[in-house]
Amino acid sequence: MKVDRFILGDFQTNCYVLRADESGADCLIVDAGLDSRELLASLERDRLNPVAIVLTHGHADHIVGLEALRRRFGSMKVYIHTLDAALLSDPEANLSAFTGAAYTADPADVLLEEGDVVEEAALRLEVLHTPGHTPGGICLHAPQEKAVFVGDTLFADSVGRTDFPGGSMEQLVRSIKTKLFILPDETTVYPGHGMRTTIGRERRSNPFLT
Repeated sequence: MKVDRFILGDFQTNCYVLRADESGADCLIVDAGLDSRELLASLERDRLNPVAIVLTHGHADHIVGLEALRRRFGSMKVYIHTLDAALLSDPEANLSAFTGAAYTADPADVLLEEGDVVEEAALRLEVLHTPGHTPGGICLHAPQEKAVFVGDTLFADSVGRTDFPGGSMEQLVRSIKTKLFILPDETTVYPGHGMRTTIGRERRSNPFLT
């Protein structure tokens, strides 16, 4: 699997473009960022075809770039967990109302649940429901690649905020320990902000979880 990272918008959100291999044109995007112009330019320059985007949760800094991607790639499917689907159309719930630029998006094409599998662009990602940052937060596990895309659930030496509506530290810690910390130590963690890490490193030394 080829993974390219883009750091988008004022909140420095990580967006990932995934391909089965270096030569593939079809790709899957994980999160849209707050401003997707740099991502769009790269996709067009490299002649890539995003067939789907999976939103790890519904906060503004992960979804506002979505509509520009939809306008450019009209057949691209949008995935989000059932419990975060309403955030796309609710500026207060998705936190965009507090930035001075209330944002709403059209509904997602596919609503996800725990245990679902996203199969797009010759990739296979298993859906792990990891509530705590938001009720419908998810992680995407690629076991064959020893990789997991965790949104704002887990960071290097930290965890996602839980002081937004629908957040719960107790729930977040439980999600991490029961869904992520059961993965192999060598699993690479691709977070929604900051640098990548591994499951083993965070299990051993994350101060919020040890």
